[in-house]
Amino acid sequence: MSADLLLQVDDLRGGYGPVEVLRGITLGIGGGEIVAVLGSNGAGKSTLNNTLCGIIPAFGGRVRFDGRDITRAPYADIVAAGLIQVPEGRRIFPDLTVQENIELGSYRRGRAGRKRNLGRVFEIFPRLLDRRTQRAGTLSGGEQQMLAIGRGLMSEPRLLILDEPSLGLSPLLVEEMFALIKRLNDEGLTILLVEQNVGQSLEVAGRAFVLENGAIVFSGTPGALLANDDLKRAYLGI
Repeated sequence: MSADLLLQVDDLRGGYGPVEVLRGITLGIGGGEIVAVLGSNGAGKSTLNNTLCGIIPAFGGRVRFDGRDITRAPYADIVAAGLIQVPEGRRIFPDLTVQENIELGSYRRGRAGRKRNLGRVFEIFPRLLDRRTQRAGTLSGGEQQMLAIGRGLMSEPRLLILDEPSLGLSPLLVEEMFALIKRLNDEGLTILLVEQNVGQSLEVAGRAFVLENGAIVFSGTPGALLANDDLKRAYLGI
Protein backbone atom coordinates (compact mmCIF):
# COMPACT_ATOMS: atom_id res chain seq x y z
CA MET A 1 0.00 0.00 0.00
CA SER A 2 1.09 3.58 -0.60
CA ALA A 3 3.31 5.16 2.04
CA ASP A 4 1.49 8.50 1.73
CA LEU A 5 -1.76 7.18 3.18
CA LEU A 6 -2.80 8.75 6.44
CA LEU A 7 -4.14 5.44 7.75
CA GLN A 8 -2.73 2.18 6.47
CA VAL A 9 -4.06 -1.17 7.66
CA ASP A 10 -2.45 -4.44 6.58
CA ASP A 11 -3.79 -7.94 7.28
CA LEU A 12 -5.34 -6.83 10.59
CA ARG A 13 -6.75 -9.55 12.80
CA GLY A 14 -8.47 -9.06 16.12
CA GLY A 15 -11.33 -10.01 18.38
CA TYR A 16 -12.22 -10.85 21.94
CA GLY A 17 -10.51 -13.51 24.02
CA PRO A 18 -10.03 -16.58 21.81
CA VAL A 19 -12.66 -15.45 19.29
CA GLU A 20 -11.22 -13.93 16.11
CA VAL A 21 -13.63 -11.38 14.62
CA LEU A 22 -11.40 -9.54 12.14
CA ARG A 23 -9.88 -11.83 9.54
CA GLY A 24 -7.15 -10.08 7.59
CA ILE A 25 -8.43 -6.52 7.05
CA THR A 26 -6.41 -4.45 4.58
CA LEU A 27 -7.45 -0.89 3.75
CA GLY A 28 -6.07 2.63 3.47
CA ILE A 29 -7.32 6.18 3.82
CA GLY A 30 -5.66 9.20 2.25
CA GLY A 31 -5.74 12.65 3.79
CA GLY A 32 -8.94 14.54 2.98
CA GLU A 33 -11.00 11.48 2.07
CA ILE A 34 -14.32 10.19 3.31
CA VAL A 35 -14.11 6.40 3.26
CA ALA A 36 -17.17 4.34 4.17
CA VAL A 37 -17.04 0.93 5.84
CA LEU A 38 -20.40 -0.71 5.32
CA GLY A 39 -21.87 -3.92 6.63
CA SER A 40 -24.73 -5.43 8.56
CA ASN A 41 -24.94 -5.59 12.33
CA GLY A 42 -22.36 -8.08 13.57
CA ALA A 43 -20.10 -7.78 10.52
CA GLY A 44 -17.20 -6.58 12.68
CA LYS A 45 -17.38 -2.82 12.11
CA SER A 46 -17.14 -1.71 15.75
CA THR A 47 -14.45 -4.31 16.42
CA LEU A 48 -12.47 -2.79 13.56
CA ASN A 49 -12.84 0.71 15.01
CA ASN A 50 -11.83 -0.36 18.50
CA THR A 51 -8.82 -2.28 17.21
CA LEU A 52 -7.64 0.67 15.12
CA CYS A 53 -7.90 2.92 18.19
CA GLY A 54 -6.13 0.54 20.55
CA ILE A 55 -9.15 -0.08 22.74
CA ILE A 56 -8.87 -3.82 22.09
CA PRO A 57 -5.53 -5.42 21.12
CA ALA A 58 -4.81 -6.69 17.64
CA PHE A 59 -4.13 -10.40 17.20
CA GLY A 60 -1.89 -9.71 14.22
CA GLY A 61 -1.26 -7.48 11.24
CA ARG A 62 -0.24 -3.84 11.29
CA VAL A 63 -1.84 -0.39 11.64
CA ARG A 64 0.13 2.69 10.59
CA PHE A 65 -1.04 6.27 11.14
CA ASP A 66 0.84 8.99 9.29
CA GLY A 67 3.68 6.53 8.76
CA ARG A 68 3.95 5.51 12.44
CA ASP A 69 3.23 1.97 13.57
CA ILE A 70 0.44 2.23 16.16
CA THR A 71 -0.63 -1.43 16.12
CA ARG A 72 0.07 -1.91 19.82
CA ALA A 73 0.28 1.69 20.97
CA PRO A 74 -1.74 2.67 24.06
CA TYR A 75 -5.14 4.20 23.40
CA ALA A 76 -4.07 7.55 24.91
CA ASP A 77 -1.10 7.77 22.54
CA ILE A 78 -3.33 7.08 19.55
CA VAL A 79 -5.67 9.88 20.64
CA ALA A 80 -2.68 12.18 21.09
CA ALA A 81 -1.62 11.43 17.51
CA GLY A 82 -5.02 12.64 16.24
CA LEU A 83 -6.88 9.40 15.47
CA ILE A 84 -10.22 10.06 17.20
CA GLN A 85 -13.33 7.89 17.38
CA VAL A 86 -16.90 8.99 18.00
CA PRO A 87 -18.22 5.66 19.28
CA GLU A 88 -21.50 3.98 18.57
CA GLY A 89 -24.01 4.76 21.30
CA ARG A 90 -22.54 8.25 21.96
CA ARG A 91 -21.22 7.40 25.45
CA ILE A 92 -21.75 10.81 26.89
CA PHE A 93 -21.61 11.59 30.61
CA PRO A 94 -25.29 12.18 31.46
CA ASP A 95 -24.71 13.93 34.80
CA LEU A 96 -22.24 16.47 33.40
CA THR A 97 -23.38 19.56 31.53
CA VAL A 98 -23.26 19.81 27.77
CA GLN A 99 -20.26 22.13 27.92
CA GLU A 100 -18.41 19.91 30.39
CA ASN A 101 -18.92 16.92 28.11
CA ILE A 102 -17.60 18.85 25.12
CA GLU A 103 -14.55 20.15 26.96
CA LEU A 104 -13.59 16.61 27.97
CA GLY A 105 -12.70 16.07 24.32
CA SER A 106 -9.65 18.31 24.76
CA TYR A 107 -8.30 16.47 27.81
CA ARG A 108 -5.61 14.53 25.90
CA ARG A 109 -5.28 16.56 22.69
CA GLY A 110 -6.24 20.11 21.68
CA ARG A 111 -5.98 21.63 25.15
CA ALA A 112 -4.22 24.78 23.95
CA GLY A 113 -6.98 25.47 21.45
CA ARG A 114 -9.87 24.64 23.81
CA LYS A 115 -11.53 28.06 23.75
CA ARG A 116 -11.29 28.41 19.97
CA ASN A 117 -12.49 24.85 19.37
CA LEU A 118 -15.38 25.24 21.80
CA GLY A 119 -16.54 28.28 19.84
CA ARG A 120 -16.32 26.26 16.63
CA VAL A 121 -18.37 23.41 18.10
CA PHE A 122 -21.07 25.84 19.21
CA GLU A 123 -21.03 27.47 15.76
CA ILE A 124 -21.54 24.06 14.12
CA PHE A 125 -24.16 22.98 16.68
CA PRO A 126 -26.09 26.06 17.85
CA ARG A 127 -28.53 23.78 19.69
CA LEU A 128 -25.70 22.75 21.97
CA LEU A 129 -24.91 26.39 22.67
CA ASP A 130 -28.50 26.93 23.76
CA ARG A 131 -28.25 23.91 26.07
CA ARG A 132 -24.67 24.28 27.26
CA THR A 133 -25.61 24.40 30.97
CA GLN A 134 -28.10 21.50 30.80
CA ARG A 135 -27.20 18.04 31.99
CA ALA A 136 -26.31 15.98 28.94
CA GLY A 137 -28.69 13.20 29.94
CA THR A 138 -31.65 15.53 29.31
CA LEU A 139 -30.81 15.93 25.60
CA SER A 140 -32.67 14.18 22.81
CA GLY A 141 -30.98 11.37 20.93
CA GLY A 142 -30.08 13.64 18.05
CA GLU A 143 -28.64 16.27 20.37
CA GLN A 144 -26.59 13.61 22.16
CA GLN A 145 -25.12 12.55 18.82
CA MET A 146 -24.22 16.18 18.11
CA LEU A 147 -22.62 16.32 21.54
CA ALA A 148 -20.54 13.20 20.89
CA ILE A 149 -19.30 14.59 17.58
CA GLY A 150 -18.60 17.99 19.15
CA ARG A 151 -16.56 16.29 21.85
CA GLY A 152 -14.57 14.50 19.14
CA LEU A 153 -13.90 17.75 17.30
CA MET A 154 -12.43 19.26 20.46
CA SER A 155 -9.54 16.80 20.07
CA GLU A 156 -8.50 18.46 16.78
CA PRO A 157 -8.72 15.12 14.93
CA ARG A 158 -6.55 14.40 11.94
CA LEU A 159 -8.79 11.43 11.19
CA LEU A 160 -12.26 11.11 12.71
CA ILE A 161 -13.91 7.69 12.94
CA LEU A 162 -17.69 7.99 13.07
CA ASP A 163 -19.30 4.74 14.26
CA GLU A 164 -22.97 4.57 13.23
CA PRO A 165 -23.61 8.32 13.57
CA SER A 166 -27.12 8.04 12.11
CA LEU A 167 -28.24 5.17 14.34
CA GLY A 168 -31.56 5.88 16.04
CA LEU A 169 -32.06 9.28 14.42
CA SER A 170 -35.22 10.46 12.68
CA PRO A 171 -35.07 10.73 8.87
CA LEU A 172 -34.75 14.52 9.09
CA LEU A 173 -31.86 14.30 11.55
CA VAL A 174 -30.20 11.65 9.39
CA GLU A 175 -30.21 14.15 6.52
CA GLU A 176 -28.70 16.79 8.82
CA MET A 177 -26.06 14.36 10.07
CA PHE A 178 -24.81 13.46 6.61
CA ALA A 179 -24.84 17.12 5.56
CA LEU A 180 -22.64 17.79 8.59
CA ILE A 181 -20.25 14.96 7.63
CA LYS A 182 -19.93 16.43 4.14
CA ARG A 183 -19.32 19.89 5.60
CA LEU A 184 -16.58 18.68 7.94
CA ASN A 185 -14.89 16.92 5.07
CA ASP A 186 -15.16 19.99 2.84
CA GLU A 187 -13.32 21.86 5.61
CA GLY A 188 -10.46 19.37 5.31
CA LEU A 189 -11.25 16.66 7.88
CA THR A 190 -10.45 13.06 6.94
CA ILE A 191 -13.32 10.76 7.92
CA LEU A 192 -13.76 7.02 8.29
CA LEU A 193 -17.53 6.55 8.21
CA VAL A 194 -18.71 3.22 9.61
CA GLU A 195 -22.41 2.80 8.91
CA GLN A 196 -25.36 0.56 8.17
CA ASN A 197 -27.04 3.40 6.26
CA VAL A 198 -25.78 2.43 2.83
CA GLY A 199 -27.57 4.95 0.64
CA GLN A 200 -26.58 8.07 2.55
CA SER A 201 -23.02 6.85 3.11
CA LEU A 202 -22.42 6.24 -0.56
CA GLU A 203 -23.64 9.75 -1.39
CA VAL A 204 -20.84 11.37 0.65
CA ALA A 205 -18.01 8.82 0.47
CA GLY A 206 -15.37 8.73 -2.22
CA ARG A 207 -14.55 5.07 -1.63
CA ALA A 208 -16.25 2.21 0.18
CA PHE A 209 -15.39 -1.10 1.77
CA VAL A 210 -17.98 -3.76 2.55
CA LEU A 211 -17.30 -5.84 5.65
CA GLU A 212 -18.92 -9.21 6.22
CA ASN A 213 -18.03 -11.79 8.88
CA GLY A 214 -14.85 -9.87 9.70
CA ALA A 215 -13.50 -9.80 6.15
CA ILE A 216 -13.65 -7.25 3.34
CA VAL A 217 -15.75 -8.55 0.47
CA PHE A 218 -15.65 -5.38 -1.66
CA SER A 219 -13.48 -2.30 -2.03
CA GLY A 220 -13.96 0.39 -4.63
CA THR A 221 -16.00 3.41 -5.60
CA PRO A 222 -19.65 3.90 -4.62
CA GLY A 223 -20.55 3.67 -8.30
CA ALA A 224 -18.92 0.27 -8.66
CA LEU A 225 -20.66 -0.99 -5.55
CA LEU A 226 -24.07 0.24 -6.66
CA ALA A 227 -23.53 -1.37 -10.07
CA ASN A 228 -23.04 -4.80 -8.48
CA ASP A 229 -26.53 -6.17 -7.93
CA ASP A 230 -25.35 -9.48 -6.45
CA LEU A 231 -23.20 -7.71 -3.87
CA LYS A 232 -25.98 -5.31 -2.94
CA ARG A 233 -28.44 -8.15 -2.37
CA ALA A 234 -26.02 -10.46 -0.56
CA TYR A 235 -24.35 -8.03 1.82
CA LEU A 236 -26.23 -4.75 1.91
CA GLY A 237 -29.87 -5.73 1.65
CA ILE A 238 -30.58 -3.30 -1.20
